[in-house]
Amino acid sequence: MSRLNRKTLETRRSRVRAILPILKTTYPQARCSLNYTTPFELLVATILSAQCTDDRVNLVTRDLFRKYRTPLDYARVSQEELERDIQSTGFYRNKAKSIRAMARSIVDLYNGQVPQTMEHLTALAGVGRKTANVVLGNAFGKNIGITVDTHVTRLSNRLGLTTHSDPVKIEQDLMQIVPQEDWTLWSHLLIHHGRTVCKALKPRCMECPILDFCPHGPKVLKKLRSERPIQ
Repeated sequence: MSRLNRKTLETRRSRVRAILPILKTTYPQARCSLNYTTPFELLVATILSAQCTDDRVNLVTRDLFRKYRTPLDYARVSQEELERDIQSTGFYRNKAKSIRAMARSIVDLYNGQVPQTMEHLTALAGVGRKTANVVLGNAFGKNIGITVDTHVTRLSNRLGLTTHSDPVKIEQDLMQIVPQEDWTLWSHLLIHHGRTVCKALKPRCMECPILDFCPHGPKVLKKLRSERPIQ
């Protein structure tokens, strides 16, 4: 993990300390947007969510989770049939291949139970660190890392908490400044804020509850003021 210098570290930690309670108050309902009832269902849903909206995944898994109940069900289904079941999530051939292989490994190596370590999860087909973080944090309550998606990437940069675009490097920066007990929640809070206020193209800075602590917001507001027509 790359270490930040002391001044940068303290500046970013101070900003997180100011932002975190505001976001917790603003988004008390912040949670994983994927629907699931078991760790394995969350694992499947997270694999399906790659390059796909959570809303679309939830539509697909509503029927998928009724049809396939256990890892063995996924391990036994044909590639073609699973492809048809998940087609609308995109990249369905690779996803079906990964899910079937992942399910087979869980059946053969872990007696049908989802492993609870980063090392074992990321050894499964189709499971990277981001997916493992989602499962460990939400299904098992283990704050091993921080999930970095497009929203977390965008907001972390706008808030001056990182200068990186690579998710792995962003996660390394965030893990040094966000309290570990809040790692899973932190991602949910930024995702909720990114969807409702800090949007990619048109951030609603005037409505932002953390504007006072955001280095990017004043720049947006200044630009908006300069673009207003002279009366």
